[in-house]
Amino acid sequence: MRRLFARRRPVLLAALLLAALAGCRRALPPPSQVYRVVRVLDGDTIEVLKEGRAARVRLYGIDAPERGQPFGSAARRFTADLCFGQHVLLREHGRDRYGRILADVVLPDGRVLNEELVRAGLAWWYREYAPEARLLEALEREARAARLGLWADPRPVPPWEFRRARGGSMSAPLRRDGR
Repeated sequence: MRRLFARRRPVLLAALLLAALAGCRRALPPPSQVYRVVRVLDGDTIEVLKEGRAARVRLYGIDAPERGQPFGSAARRFTADLCFGQHVLLREHGRDRYGRILADVVLPDGRVLNEELVRAGLAWWYREYAPEARLLEALEREARAARLGLWADPRPVPPWEFRRARGGSMSAPLRRDGR
């Protein structure tokens, strides 16, 4: 009996491992997919062609300046220069309240667009929605120290404050004194 169990031990261990892995399948994140970028809306929002339709993607963990805000156009141009027309890999983090895909956008050369925007000083690390993103935190700290991009301004206005001051409307420019 002992010999019978000894010969079957590797088979039993493999079966247990497979059963454990099958149970973990639901806990794994969705697979990454490669899509073509067909539109750049602003520094942190793009559209990709997914299943024959345009799907909106919000870059996870960052917030770039809005249109009409200092460095808003520069952030959009930077994003377009790096990804427009390219095939990118999306590492999805779910969807936001507007139904946009939240993702890390991996460029053809392996760089991550989200990180490149923060590294260049063209986006904030969005602490509220990605508190675990320590690399983004470090990249923002380095860009601030080097006074890159928007950090050249002594008092840059974060996009979430810019949006709140406008009450959701993007028609009236925000002055530094808040009026």
